[in-house]
Amino acid sequence: MLRLTSYERFKRRLGGEPVDRTPNFDIMMTFAAHYIGQPLSCYYQDHRVLAEANLAVQKAFDLDILQVISDPYREAADFGLEVHFPHDDLPVAREPLLADPQDLQRLKSPDPGTGGRMSDRLEAIRCLRQRLGGQVPIMGWVEGALAEAADLRGMLNLMKDLTLRPEWVADLLEQVVRVEIAFAQAQIEAGADIIGLGDAVASQISPKMYRKYALPYEKRIFDAVHRAGAIARLHICGNTTHILGDMVDSGADMIDIDWMVDIKQAADVFDDQAALCGNFDPVGVMLQGTPGQLSNAVLACQEDGGRKYFRAAGCEIPDRTPEQNLRAQADALLKSGSG
Repeated sequence: MLRLTSYERFKRRLGGEPVDRTPNFDIMMTFAAHYIGQPLSCYYQDHRVLAEANLAVQKAFDLDILQVISDPYREAADFGLEVHFPHDDLPVAREPLLADPQDLQRLKSPDPGTGGRMSDRLEAIRCLRQRLGGQVPIMGWVEGALAEAADLRGMLNLMKDLTLRPEWVADLLEQVVRVEIAFAQAQIEAGADIIGLGDAVASQISPKMYRKYALPYEKRIFDAVHRAGAIARLHICGNTTHILGDMVDSGADMIDIDWMVDIKQAADVFDDQAALCGNFDPVGVMLQGTPGQLSNAVLACQEDGGRKYFRAAGCEIPDRTPEQNLRAQADALLKSGSG
């Protein structure tokens, strides 16, 4: 088979059709910023830096995706959360915006087009679209409603609220999901082909709670994504073995699994309903492993991931990952073909 473009490879693999090699869908954030010599504060706050960093790593390591994922505080900051940006470290929110349940009455929903941090992401998508639109798929990003609720309320407070004031949580989630849907739609209008949804907190709750407080809102966001003509990707960090079947019910076209999840089991559960994306240990293998170990891990995941398998580490590529390991991954994919 002749070499496909990244966009062609993405579409064909998603449809279960033959490809020249497995698509490389690694998530890069801090690594991308430092790869072009930029501090994290610029990567988080300047769409031009974010776009240039992702263009650079896509070209250097043969990725099949361009992405605008950065940190979980885009929407939260535009809701009014005070976020601090150290010069070259992760952003920090020291106090929850909804410190008291009564604060929900005063919560104002931001407009993605005018909210400072959400509109910055829209500009990054437009920049990437102008540069490589139609050649490399572009992935936008939103927070899941439950994850966003945790950003606004604080994780510990929200965990208590799920038991002590479930009706209040439902009200918060309803307000949040409307913003996330609007943000997803705005990113698609700006040029995103894929909308990733991060719902990390969902791995920390029971299947029953997931089906009540996370799944219905993921599904509403993905329904809106599909109506707008884009692809939905679900990303839940951590061990999601207990909710694999429920994650399929979200309607996601692609589902990421972290390294703690058995890839064969996930592939069996997903079957042809969703493409599997993952999943070797980004620290133990990608950061700390050797090029030979990388090649072996790529081949093992490719063998077990099913016919719609997308290559990616279990989560974000860590900062300071050896470049030789990333190139070993790309070489292994090229030599092994479609798997």
